[in-house]
Amino acid sequence: MSQPIVVGITGASGAVYAIRLIEVLLNAGCEVHLAISPSGRTVIAQELNLSVDLEHFSAETLLGDILRTQTLIYHHFTDFMAPIASGSFLTGGMVICPCSGTTLSSIAHAAGSNLIQRAAEVHLKERRKLILVPRETPLSLPQINNMKLATEAGAIIMPASPGWYHGVKSVNDLVDFVVCRILDQLGVKTSLMRRWGEARDQ
Repeated sequence: MSQPIVVGITGASGAVYAIRLIEVLLNAGCEVHLAISPSGRTVIAQELNLSVDLEHFSAETLLGDILRTQTLIYHHFTDFMAPIASGSFLTGGMVICPCSGTTLSSIAHAAGSNLIQRAAEVHLKERRKLILVPRETPLSLPQINNMKLATEAGAIIMPASPGWYHGVKSVNDLVDFVVCRILDQLGVKTSLMRRWGEARDQ
């Protein structure tokens, strides 16, 4: 069985990417460890009209009935005793999606103040895959510099910038494009999108 994947949801626009990513990871048989920041909860409520209780978390509120036999493990954003806060807990990588500018800055400067930021620092120090998915435009020079610092430390910066060459017919196709590219980096096989050079469906 593959190693667990850590997912952090923070307070940038684009919560739909995170929910779809978790859904596809679970359906692929991955064990997912999830942490959500208070700002992430606010964005989920605003964009998806879902009320997530960080103190008494219910996976069904976030994901509906897709869980079935899949494994989703929730960690409170203040719980530094969670396994994902330690390098001794082996993972297959971490994704922060969406990644806010504040979270990016904290990671770039090793100044983590919550579990999501701490887990990201762990992945960098252990030389494990860390994928940061910002969704901000335009970018300020400090944000660009933070992306550079994070990249130099080993993170992968993957802006939520969907392509249009794969036969887009709906917003869901654009979401799946970004999710597919994240999964590619994690080494999780998927057929969510038609890849460059593949023939269009007849």
